[in-house]
Amino acid sequence: MAVGRENGVHANGGHNGVGEDHIRYVPLSYDSANSDDSARRLVFAIRPDWQGPDSKVEFVRFTDGITNTLLKAVNKRPGLSKDEVDKEAILLRAYGHGTDLIIDRHRETQNHELLMKHGLAPELLARFENGMMYRFIQGAVTQPEDLRKPDIYKAVARRLAQWHALVPCIAGRTGHSRKTSRADGSPAPAAADEFQRALDGVAPGKPPPNLWTVMQKWIFALPTDTEPQRARQAELQHELQRLVAELSQRPGLGANGLVFAHCDLLSGNVIVLPRPTDKAADPTVAFIDYEYATPSPAAFDIANHFAEWGGFDCDFSVLPTRAQRREFIAEYIDAYFGFLEAKTPGAAGQVDKPAEVERLLGEVDLYRGVPGFYWGIWALIQATISEINFDYASYAETRLGEYYAWRAEASGEREKSGKEMPLRERRWAQAE
Repeated sequence: MAVGRENGVHANGGHNGVGEDHIRYVPLSYDSANSDDSARRLVFAIRPDWQGPDSKVEFVRFTDGITNTLLKAVNKRPGLSKDEVDKEAILLRAYGHGTDLIIDRHRETQNHELLMKHGLAPELLARFENGMMYRFIQGAVTQPEDLRKPDIYKAVARRLAQWHALVPCIAGRTGHSRKTSRADGSPAPAAADEFQRALDGVAPGKPPPNLWTVMQKWIFALPTDTEPQRARQAELQHELQRLVAELSQRPGLGANGLVFAHCDLLSGNVIVLPRPTDKAADPTVAFIDYEYATPSPAAFDIANHFAEWGGFDCDFSVLPTRAQRREFIAEYIDAYFGFLEAKTPGAAGQVDKPAEVERLLGEVDLYRGVPGFYWGIWALIQATISEINFDYASYAETRLGEYYAWRAEASGEREKSGKEMPLRERRWAQAE
């Protein structure tokens, strides 16, 4: 996860006008061991005027994420107000160690540009060797408790509906870093092509990349040095195949049942924007960090956001009740079809919104265990590659535990065994 993931058929520009060739590239890198100096060199490369005699460049480190380093660069020149300083601020995001194994950085750049075209992302200023710089969004970063406030979660529902209704899903290939080479080190195209087909074909009929291909990529990336690791990978591969068979072909919103999804809507990636002059106006939010964005069932994106109400501590006691989920989804459905109609009059047709709310509510219930599976696999990989001080191994077991608890509840196995319903499932079943 992040504070707030050259491959595609349409990888290098062209498609929908999205491509990174024209984005400035700075041939420097960020060095965490020499944070201030390396960050200054990067910022000065795109803002040489910040080196003037009246400049006062400072960096603010954000610490809410467990993947990347995120710095806010400001120039507190004399005479500028805080708002004026923030309007010029730059966010510098350096990728976590080894994260190219699980995140397609080329795709992330595409995602950012695509969202910029729809007014849903800040201006991307430059890429550098191990990260990117973009404009700062003025506003307040939410905390997990903020996500549980009705005015905030309704604002999140409206913004998420805008993403899902308006941003197109771009077809491509699922980027991977698996080595497919001969013994002498030369490329083995047949092996690479076979691997790519296995990756992109995990969910037949669903154009890659998508939620299912991403999870397949991560399972392929799991360590397999020991017998327990190999057994774990085989177990997770079996579970992915079950999920694909049960869920991937279900009908849903968007073309092919897929929408352009954020897939990482934790509190650090939700920004409450400054209110307009009318203090009575409903709050609005923006989303940041698009490294995990990929075509996905809308129900997964929503269920994944609901899981983040409990924060990194996975406090299951504060997850949304059925009444809260219905309120969020009702706001989402109203906004989703409103955006569709505004984009193409008549496109939404005669929509039975109450029926759509109930249908999506049921789909989100079906997907409630999938975020635990998704982030559980991710954390198993992070436990082997990350240099960040976070207990990924324990986090992996907690998140995978959510998945298996859902499985036991959905199958009736938990009830048959006489075991007590786990807290997360009890909270999810709570009406009010």
